[in-house]
Amino acid sequence: MDRRSFLLSGLAVPFLFKSGKTVMAAATYNASDASITMNFADDPNVPAMTLWQFPNRQNPQMMCYVLRTSNGQTIVFDGGRKYDVPYLVDLLKKECDGKVDAWFLTHAHNDHCGALADILLNSPDAIEIKDLYYNFPEQEWLDTYEESDKAFTAVIFDGLAKFKGAKKPEPGQTFEYGPLKMECLNDFDLSLHMNAINNSSICYRLDVAGKSILILGDLGYEGGDRVLEAQRDKLDCDFCQMAHHGQQGVRRSFYEAVKPRFTLWPTPDWLWRNDSGKGDGSGPFKTCDTRIWAAELGVEQYFVAKDGLIKLTF
Repeated sequence: MDRRSFLLSGLAVPFLFKSGKTVMAAATYNASDASITMNFADDPNVPAMTLWQFPNRQNPQMMCYVLRTSNGQTIVFDGGRKYDVPYLVDLLKKECDGKVDAWFLTHAHNDHCGALADILLNSPDAIEIKDLYYNFPEQEWLDTYEESDKAFTAVIFDGLAKFKGAKKPEPGQTFEYGPLKMECLNDFDLSLHMNAINNSSICYRLDVAGKSILILGDLGYEGGDRVLEAQRDKLDCDFCQMAHHGQQGVRRSFYEAVKPRFTLWPTPDWLWRNDSGKGDGSGPFKTCDTRIWAAELGVEQYFVAKDGLIKLTF
């Protein structure tokens, strides 16, 4: 067996292929839905924060993280697609009293912003949202450099227009939610026209209960190089959300600076296996390359959306 096959086999890394139950399409959330539950808190009975990583409810990739702090504050990153709304809203009502203290959007793609846009357009009273943070290039710029996404972009901006008082996060800006401390790490560069929307992703470093978490959205090679140059000393984190669903995101050199012990993958099964419909490895995706990087960098555990709802406590 060659080195690549060995690393991808799961023999080299504990939990690489930890299997979870099949993701259900049901709209109702139950606490027992979590396929993987792990505690990283010093006192498991009094965690400082709970984090849920959502699975894709249908086949395409998406990204949604919900955080609930010990003082009762709720933070959402992205939120997923339109059809993720019922499950997301149900979880927020049952776990978070139907209230979101801060909703952060990383970039203007439908698989990240579609759920929030739909809530704002069609069910604004479903949950209470106190603050909304995003920093997107102008719609005209987005449409110019990713014309194929023009229809989805229009819906996203229509939805965001319904929220009055949205705020723009700035590089270096910090946020505090009880035990959770957050920092915005970057803005976007309008000269990056390749992979334009992904490269405009806004990244955040989270610190809670002695653990650190890096949120990268869909940051690409060029945007990642820019963040690496400007913020290298802030990238070393325990947990890292793998950029662009774990494939063709930031470069290996970026992950070498992060040195994560644990990785968060908003990655469906077909993308995890690089399966375009003709079996493992049949697609053009680079997920397997990223998995090899992670294995070679000594990542201890992978939390992958293909395995279902994942719940982590800190």
